[in-house]
Amino acid sequence: MSAEHPRALLARWGLRPKKRYGQNFLMDSAAARRIARLSVRSAGDRVVEIGAGTGALTYALLAEGAAVTAIEIDPQLAALLRSREDLRGAEVVEADALGFDFAAWARGAPWQAAGNLPYNVATPLVLRFCEMRDGPQTVTAMVQKDVADRLAARPGTAAYGSLSVAVAYAMEVHREFTLGPQSFYPQPKVRSTVVRMVRHDRPPVRPHDLELFWKVVRGAFAYRRKTLANSLVLALGLNRAGIERALADCKLSPEIRGERLDLDDFARLADALAEG
Repeated sequence: MSAEHPRALLARWGLRPKKRYGQNFLMDSAAARRIARLSVRSAGDRVVEIGAGTGALTYALLAEGAAVTAIEIDPQLAALLRSREDLRGAEVVEADALGFDFAAWARGAPWQAAGNLPYNVATPLVLRFCEMRDGPQTVTAMVQKDVADRLAARPGTAAYGSLSVAVAYAMEVHREFTLGPQSFYPQPKVRSTVVRMVRHDRPPVRPHDLELFWKVVRGAFAYRRKTLANSLVLALGLNRAGIERALADCKLSPEIRGERLDLDDFARLADALAEG
């Protein structure tokens, strides 16, 4: 049994993509199956799908044996999803994923996340997943290529920033495959990349003061054209002498920029600032 084509579903319901929701519907059923296989490790896995749209990925996840909760912000699409006989195995929730109470839904049990994430949702949602105490074990997400670049960026590259550090702290990132605009309706102007993020059993670094650690990370990238010392002074109001002392303790140049520091460097610098 095959699912009805997404564009045919939209036409039958008299629906058009809504710009305010950043809707670009996945037309490629083979890609949906690949994402589903990456998302489901064994039958019965609980998977939250973000932005289910017309149900292309929902259908593929069910076919892999997942227990699917499909979140969709658009009430018309939520109604479409509930009408599909072949999706009866999925729980459809009409909600904004950014405000959804994942902890209450999960009740402490392990879960995965998957979805074709609109540009305006991808970054805040991934950050939220990273920060959650009982967040998803894996996140398999279709995002714009530039977002994927930032998620997987290494120190010293143009894409590297506070998002890269936050993801590296919580998860290991794998770039899986890339799709061109022709795989979507309407066609976006950019390519999209599927990334799979796997949560660490424990963070790679354990700074003494986690709150200060994140302040240092955000402050380091607040003024990218300035040195790290200048950026921290401006962003956090820290004492310059104390910053330079901490940099020296970490054997880091006073002229270094934030994008040169890796996760371990940030942890050592935060600890040195806390002690100084």
